Amino acid sequence: MVKKFRNYQAGMTYVELIVVLSIFSVMTSIVIFNYGKFEEKVNIKVLANDIALKIVEAQKSSMAGLWNTNAPLDWKPSYGINFNTSNDTNKKNFIYFTDLNADAYYRDLSCSGECLDRISITKGDYVSELGIIGDGCPATVNNLNIVFKRPNSSAIITSDPALLCNIFYVQISISSPQLLNAKIKVYPSGRIQIN
Repeated sequence: MVKKFRNYQAGMTYVELIVVLSIFSVMTSIVIFNYGKFEEKVNIKVLANDIALKIVEAQKSSMAGLWNTNAPLDWKPSYGINFNTSNDTNKKNFIYFTDLNADAYYRDLSCSGECLDRISITKGDYVSELGIIGDGCPATVNNLNIVFKRPNSSAIITSDPALLCNIFYVQISISSPQLLNAKIKVYPSGRIQIN
C-alpha cells in the first residue's frame, strides 16, 4: 500500500496578512479618532465637578464656622465663589473668597483682600455663561456671587447690578474648545446639581 502525503503549507499568504493588517489599522484609527472626543467629554465633566466641589467647600467652611484671622470680631463665617465673564481672561478662572464685610459680594478681581484662592481653568475650557432662572430675573449676567453665611446653609446669590427678582436657581455653563457643555445649577436652598 502506497501512502499519499499531502502537502500542507503552514502560515498565511501575503493577501491574508494584508487583510488582517488592514482590519487592525481601521479599528485602531476609529479608536484613536474617538478617544479625543471621549477625553474632551471627561475633561468638561471633571471641571463641572471641580466647580461644584468648590461651591460645596464654601458652604461647608461657613457651616463649620471656619474662622478667618483677618475678620472683625462680630463676623459670622461667610464664604463664597465669584464668577466673572466680562472678558476672556476672567472666563478662565473663578475666585474662592471670604466675605469679611458681610455684603455677599466680591469686587476685587486682582485676588487680594477677601480672596482666598483664584482657581484657573485649564485645557482651553471656560465659563461660557452665567444664567439666572426666576421671575423677573435677567437671563444672563456677567458677574455672579454665591455666598454661604453661618448658621444658614442656603445660598445668597448676588450680582452687579443687584438682582431684584425671585431666583429659582442660577446656572453656571462651562464649555470646551470643541463646544461641549456642562452646567452647574445652584439653588437658593443651597442644593447643587450638575447636568
